[in-house]
Amino acid sequence: QVRLVESGGGSLQSGGSLRLSCAASVYFYNSRCMGWFRQAPGKEREGVAAIYTGGGNTYYADSVKGRFTISQDNAKAIMYLQMNSLKPEDTAMYYCAAYRYSGGYCYTESVHYTYWGQGTQVTVSS
Repeated sequence: QVRLVESGGGSLQSGGSLRLSCAASVYFYNSRCMGWFRQAPGKEREGVAAIYTGGGNTYYADSVKGRFTISQDNAKAIMYLQMNSLKPEDTAMYYCAAYRYSGGYCYTESVHYTYWGQGTQVTVSS
């Protein structure tokens, strides 16, 4: 059974930083596209960033470029999302997700993702 477990969410003030983690099984982590998504109340799920586990290639939504950094620890099968300069509009439930890499780049659209975690809440106050 595939499990993706997010952690690291919390409540903080605008301008602060958080690092989210997504833990997967080591056997699962090979040759995947792993992504971070977020969904605020009343809004559609939005792709934030993605990474190819095999090569470390990264992809970002324009809304977070320069503030968020996706990274990974392959040995531990953990993906991270470092979030800096957080804004109230970053408030959302953050999810990690994965699909099997099939070449090209990793999508940031949720329709491509097969496996999902339960989410971790990030709340940024002004």
